[in-house]
Amino acid sequence: MTPAAASPWWTPHVHADRRPFLLARNRIKAALRDYLAREDFIEVETSALQVSPGNEAHLHAFETAAIDPDGTRTPLYLHTSPEFACKKLLAAGEQRIACFAPVYRNRERGPLHHPEFTMLEWYRTGETYQSLMTDCHEILMRATEAAGTRMLGHRGRFCNPALEPERLTLADAFTRYAGIDLLATVGPTGETDRDALAAAVGSAGIRMAGDDSWSDLFSRVLVEKIEPHLGLGRATILMEYPVAEAALARPSPGDARVAERFELYACGVELANAFGELTDAGEQRRRFELEMAEKSRIYGERYPLDEDFLAALAIMPEASGSALGFDRLVMLATDASRIEQVLWAPVAGTEAGR
Repeated sequence: MTPAAASPWWTPHVHADRRPFLLARNRIKAALRDYLAREDFIEVETSALQVSPGNEAHLHAFETAAIDPDGTRTPLYLHTSPEFACKKLLAAGEQRIACFAPVYRNRERGPLHHPEFTMLEWYRTGETYQSLMTDCHEILMRATEAAGTRMLGHRGRFCNPALEPERLTLADAFTRYAGIDLLATVGPTGETDRDALAAAVGSAGIRMAGDDSWSDLFSRVLVEKIEPHLGLGRATILMEYPVAEAALARPSPGDARVAERFELYACGVELANAFGELTDAGEQRRRFELEMAEKSRIYGERYPLDEDFLAALAIMPEASGSALGFDRLVMLATDASRIEQVLWAPVAGTEAGR
């Protein structure tokens, strides 16, 4: 027998069930805006339409085109993050900025993923990325207070936001949870040894494919062995990513093998991704080109580079920035099980009304 179709989100009884989560969402957003204002952040708005949606191999964008009055078509994309625009504003002279930006990612839908979601991004010029760790702790506490709870929760896992987050390096996490010496597979200037990591992954009993790259193997270990242990009881700040996984983060001045990047976890869920920002435009171009070559290899497509962004990066001041999945934060603060429960008007799809 075919199961009955789920009721759409706008059905009155479905909306009534969701409404307490939505009202909590509004209170949490107001509380975070208050915190950011007290920290002297200026709230900015960025355009969703960009010449490049971002240049990470496994991020997928929605593509469109601008049509001029003469019929000329210019390819554009809905951004996957407001990061490029925010950094242009830093180059322009802004010092502390924040935005609640609707962002768009294709090929993503599930209990924790939605094709359109809200990202809170904030940047501090002239400050280290440790300051963002303090921000993250404050944000967790203020979110639960606004929601009227004391604990973050998700599917039977809980996290006390009042406790100082654990700061755990990737190297220590790989040793603790997978028995793998991660940095033994990374050279002195960040080069990676795929065969060495493959041998370690095989010894740890983790499934892998013959064409897995070093980054693929790294991700398998992270997802299967490490993430389920993070943010239980108290939040986890997973820090010092290998340079090969630096994305837009600068190398650590104390160890060229790792970068100033951390991710925030609570209840086993990734909430935020933060960088001590890379300002070397040449190095950023090199990383983007490697990512797009990998995207082409795996998916048969690539996205253009935003040349304006690379030009702005060359004059951008030293800064640190973080991107936090606002909807996920609301989920954990309200103990919601699916992201659609905390979205006022979900995108139509198979998950929306359940």
